[in-house]
Amino acid sequence: MTIQVSPKIVSLLPSATEIIDCLGLTDALVGRSHECDYPSYVRDLPICTTARLDITRSSGQIDQDVMTLLQQALSIYNIELETLQDLQLNEYRYTRSM
Repeated sequence: MTIQVSPKIVSLLPSATEIIDCLGLTDALVGRSHECDYPSYVRDLPICTTARLDITRSSGQIDQDVMTLLQQALSIYNIELETLQDLQLNEYRYTRSM
């Protein structure tokens, strides 16, 4: 009998989510960014980021907001730490095979 450790993956980039899918690692995906929406099943996963920008503003205003955040050395995204903690990424899922 062997014990296999299954990884838990949180994708914070839409392109990374698609790569995870192409690699066949979708069973390991446990969380995503607010922008990840493909493949469609990822929409059911917990969202681990939010935007610091008001997307209802004009593109010029959004550009100014981005510049302001960057000048303050801040990210344009918030990481939802509570959501990440709830996903218990440091705890492994164990499966047994015989």
